[in-house]
Amino acid sequence: MIIVIDGPAGSGKSSTARAIADRLDIEYLDSGALYRTATLIYLEANRDKETFFRLLNQKNISFYYEDQKFHVAVDGESVTNKIRTGEVTKSVSEVAALPRVRSFVNNLMRDVVLDGIYIAEGRDLGTAVFPDAELKFFMSADLEERAKRRLSERRKNNPGLTLEEVKQNIAERDLKDSKRQADPLKKADDAIEIDTTNLSFEQQVDKICLEIREILKETE
Repeated sequence: MIIVIDGPAGSGKSSTARAIADRLDIEYLDSGALYRTATLIYLEANRDKETFFRLLNQKNISFYYEDQKFHVAVDGESVTNKIRTGEVTKSVSEVAALPRVRSFVNNLMRDVVLDGIYIAEGRDLGTAVFPDAELKFFMSADLEERAKRRLSERRKNNPGLTLEEVKQNIAERDLKDSKRQADPLKKADDAIEIDTTNLSFEQQVDKICLEIREILKETE
């Protein structure tokens, strides 16, 4: 079973999905981390697409969720922290917009959810990757609130980061995600929309868990 949460950058998808996975004892799948991993490989290829796609097909990407953290490794070496750097953040939209990259990441995710119960978060999961997902959510929040959240997440690894820089990055990301030709960001017609601007973290987790528990009851 796959449950998906889509939404723009900074809307709270990742932290919410992790909390839900922990509370309901289900698996968590971070699609954004996989696109960041592809971006890291792209940067290692010095932005040369021919080299990049060759490396992407050659490298073994593995991942798992443990201790409230989504871990990713490339050829057995952890890149969990490397994929969260500012350099990767600046390039991830460019790489994620490439149809071959989207196909690659989508196949990684589809293969892993064949067994068990997963909650995944991203930007096009309910519309492109898992259109038949048992339950779909679309999280949103205003730009200012999303920027504050993202700054709080990244301040530890990027102490010089400012709110204005984060806000600009998110606004640019929103535009690229919504305008990209391959699988643009949009709400699935059958998704439940949750505006988290004025919700506490616990409130947004509670709202989604309530819906999921109802679905799980039906499948028992």
